[in-house]
Amino acid sequence: MLPLYLLRAMGAGDVKLMMMVGAFLGPLQTLGVAVLTFAAGGVLAIVMALWQRAFRQLILNLRYMLTTSAISAAGGTSPRFEPLQQTAGRMPYAVAIAAGTLLQLILVRSGGWALS
Repeated sequence: MLPLYLLRAMGAGDVKLMMMVGAFLGPLQTLGVAVLTFAAGGVLAIVMALWQRAFRQLILNLRYMLTTSAISAAGGTSPRFEPLQQTAGRMPYAVAIAAGTLLQLILVRSGGWALS
């Protein structure tokens, strides 16, 4: 998650929370948590955008970020996520991290998902 913090796409508190999860679970299980957290974050972002009636703005912002990132990468510079003029809202990403961690623990405990 540290690269996302350096790109200004994630807050420092979320990075520290993932570091704490990694300290308890180890590197392989943390990889599973990261994958599930990204999935949970995507679902949470869509649900919140629909709830706040900002889905159109979410799509426009996503298109803008992907386009500017592709142009920056083509020009040989690293992409940076600057704050946008119009946002679709802020999201408490700790909820997605908690959901990803819980889902990882449930899947490993049930034997249906293990990276080790």
